[in-house]
Amino acid sequence: MKTVLVTDGLSPAGVDYLKKEGLEVDVIPTLPEALLCDRIRGAHGVIVRSATNVTRKVVEAGAELVVIGRAGAGVDNIDVEAATLRGIIVMNTPGANTIAVAEHTIGLLLALARNLPQAHGALKAGRWEKSKYPGVEVYNKVLGVVGLGRIGSEVARRALGLSMKVIAYDPYLPRDAAERLGVESVELDDLFQRSDFISIHTPLTKDTKNFIDAAQFARMKPGVRLINCARGGVVNEAALVAAIRAGRVGGAALDVFETEPLPAGHPLLGLEPVIVTPHLAASTEEAQSTVALAIAEQVAAVLVRGMVVNAVNMPSADAETLRELAPYLTLAERMGSFLAQIAEGRMAEARLEYAGELALRPTDALKLAFLKGLLNVILEERVTDVNAPLVAKARGLRVVETSTPESEDFASLLGATLATDRGEWSVAGALFKGREPRLVRIDGYPLEAIPQGWMLVFSNLDVPGVVGRIGTLCGRHNINIAGMQLGRERRGGRAVSILNLDDPMPEAVLAEIRAMPDIVLAKLVKL
Repeated sequence: MKTVLVTDGLSPAGVDYLKKEGLEVDVIPTLPEALLCDRIRGAHGVIVRSATNVTRKVVEAGAELVVIGRAGAGVDNIDVEAATLRGIIVMNTPGANTIAVAEHTIGLLLALARNLPQAHGALKAGRWEKSKYPGVEVYNKVLGVVGLGRIGSEVARRALGLSMKVIAYDPYLPRDAAERLGVESVELDDLFQRSDFISIHTPLTKDTKNFIDAAQFARMKPGVRLINCARGGVVNEAALVAAIRAGRVGGAALDVFETEPLPAGHPLLGLEPVIVTPHLAASTEEAQSTVALAIAEQVAAVLVRGMVVNAVNMPSADAETLRELAPYLTLAERMGSFLAQIAEGRMAEARLEYAGELALRPTDALKLAFLKGLLNVILEERVTDVNAPLVAKARGLRVVETSTPESEDFASLLGATLATDRGEWSVAGALFKGREPRLVRIDGYPLEAIPQGWMLVFSNLDVPGVVGRIGTLCGRHNINIAGMQLGRERRGGRAVSILNLDDPMPEAVLAEIRAMPDIVLAKLVKL
C-alpha cells in the first residue's frame, strides 16, 4: 500500500478522500526539517500547505517519493529544482482558493480605506475616537492590480462592482484579455503614478523577490495604500516601513510576510496605518475544503492511476485528455525502450515525428514518455517524466520533434529515430482498435508486432530457411514462440523479424543465432 504524508492541518475532506482511494495516510503536525526528513522516509507522496518547507534535504530523504502536493497556488516553500532532479512530480491547486483570496483582498482594501481595525480596537478599549479615524471612499478611486491572473482578475471584477477604476500591469497577459474584463492594461510606471490603491498578485520567484522596494515606492503616487495577499517577500518590508514613516505610503494591509509567523516586535506591528492578518486569505471553510479535496484527488490520481494534473515541473493535461493519450504514452515509452535495446553506440540525437491526427494532440507528454523509456534502459538513476529532459540534456542527447498532418497508412503514427556514433535505428508505432499499441515499422521495414514481453529482433538476408532454423533452435532449447512478425524491403533483399517469446532467451542461444549464415544482427529486447 502506498503512503501519503499529510501535514499543515489539511482539511479532513482531503484525508478522507485519500483513504477512500486505498492509500495509507500519515497525518502529522508541521515539522522542522530534521524531523520531517525522518518521517518522510518510505512515503510515496506528501501534501503540504504553506507552513512546511520541503527543502532539498527533505526531498533527498524521501527516497520513495513520487509526488509532492501543495494545497494552494504558491510552491515557494518547495524546492522544485531538487524535486525535478529526483524525478518527483510537484503539483499545486492554482484555482481552488481564488474566490477566498479575492474576497479577503477586497475586505482589506475596504478596511484600509476606512480604518476599520483601528477604530474597532479603540472602541473595544473603551475609547470613542470618531474624529481620529476619518476614511476615504473607494468610489471612483484608481485600483492598480499587479498581476492579472486568476486572483487578480477576480479582485478586479469586485473592484469594478464598487465603481472603482481598475488598471493592471501584467507583462504576460495580452492587452485585449484585460480589456475584456473592463480593465485598462498599463505599464508599471503608469500604474504606480496613477493608483490610489495597489493590490499585489504575483508569485514569489527570483525575479519578484523584493519586487516592491524603495525605488518602486519612490515612483508611487503620494499617499498610496498597498494591499498584499500574494506572497511574503514580494514587498520589501524594511522599505515599506520607511515609506510609511516618511508619509510616502498612506497605509498598507498585509496578509503575508517575509517571515511567518511575523516575529514579535516587528516594525510593521508598531505602525498604526498598517493592517495585518496572519495569512488568512485562503482560510475560509469553503476554500480549505475545496483545496484539500482538489490536492487529494490530484495526488491519488498520480499514485493510483498514473494521471498527472496541475504539475508545475512537467506538462500536464486534464483527465479526459490524459485518458485519450494513455495508450499513446504506453506506446511512446515502449518505443523508447525498444530503440535503447537494439541500438549500438553513444546516443547523440533522438528524432520524434507525430503524423496524422496525433499531430493535432498535445505532444509534450509523448516526448517525456519516450525519453523515460529510452533512458531507463541505460541508466541506474530513476528517470521519470519529470527529470527525463534534464537527464537527456546532461548526457548531451538532442531531441528533435516534427509534426505533419499527413499519414499515408494510419490515422495516427508515431515515429522515432535514434542516432548514435555508430549509426541510426528507427521504429514507428500506431494503435490498433484505438487502444492496442503496435510496432508497425522497424528501420523502414513494415510489420505488425505487439511491443511487450520478451522479443527476439533479428535482421537477415531474405533467403529460404532462416526463420525455420531459428524456430528449430528455439524448440531444441524449449523456448516457446508466442508470436511472429516479419517484414522485408523486397524479395531477396533484407528482412526484419520479431519473435515474441514466453521466456528470456539464454545468451548462448542468442550467440548461436548470430553465428548463423545470412543473419545480419540479432537482439533480445524486454518490454
